[in-house]
Amino acid sequence: MRLIEAIVDANNRAAAGDAGAGLHPADFAAELPLIAFTCIDPRLNALFPNVLGIPADQFIWLRNAGNIITGPLTSTMRSLALACAVKEGREIAIIGHTDCHVRQTTSLQLLEKLQRLGVDRSHLPDNLNEFFGMFASERQNIIKSCAFARESPLVGPQIPVHGLLVDILTGRLEWVVNGYEVWRTAAPTGAPGAGQGAISAIGSLGKSAAFDLGEMTFPDSKIGDAGGHKDLGEIKPIASSPTPVAPRSMPPPVPPPVIPAAQVDVPPTTASWARTEAQAPALPAKKPLPSPIRPRFGGR
Repeated sequence: MRLIEAIVDANNRAAAGDAGAGLHPADFAAELPLIAFTCIDPRLNALFPNVLGIPADQFIWLRNAGNIITGPLTSTMRSLALACAVKEGREIAIIGHTDCHVRQTTSLQLLEKLQRLGVDRSHLPDNLNEFFGMFASERQNIIKSCAFARESPLVGPQIPVHGLLVDILTGRLEWVVNGYEVWRTAAPTGAPGAGQGAISAIGSLGKSAAFDLGEMTFPDSKIGDAGGHKDLGEIKPIASSPTPVAPRSMPPPVPPPVIPAAQVDVPPTTASWARTEAQAPALPAKKPLPSPIRPRFGGR
């Protein structure tokens, strides 16, 4: 069982009432730390990294409004690339959430809010939806962001890019894009269709079987066209070359080395957010972990 598989399994069991649900982080040392890209909604502060069941020191948290990625060469992708290269993140999880206020805001409402803050309309681009990456569905936004991240030349092909949706009330996770499947089937970075495998991975766990991809409306333009990188990677022959040179084939990407897990019996990390009403959340005395939360089903 891979890292995200174990996280989703433990999370769903804990949300269903299994008090012993959890995972051994040491068993997934080769896949940690995990990079999580989420929305800035403050309601998420109490959820992460608890709902993932991993320790805080193995959790790299990046955020922006709406967890939106608008292209494969944006500043958001730069941060994700640096998190992989500098902080040695092994996997990326783009995590949206239910009841997203960005999704609920129309372009007209956004314009009115900006004008109340003193932002003049003449200083804004003509197409507000395109510039701010406004979206009509949390799942659609997750899929599109995963596709941009997967086709980005800034993120190595050996880094799995997953898409998750967290219920803001219960903390339950839904696996929307299986990055392991995309990783095995994705075209080389920069090739036509790169990143499109993210869409085909929808519902691989059966968690999102009720979601119908055909109901969504995607823009007419191809993903990544607006990023200005259409010709990236094209190599033109040198006219002055005296003799033809045989093309060199690139070796296949090498997966990250597997780090042996600790040879000690470490108790599983219990999903501390799955508590009963009678249990008051408590902050650990010596570890700077977020306060535990409890799942709440069927209401606010």
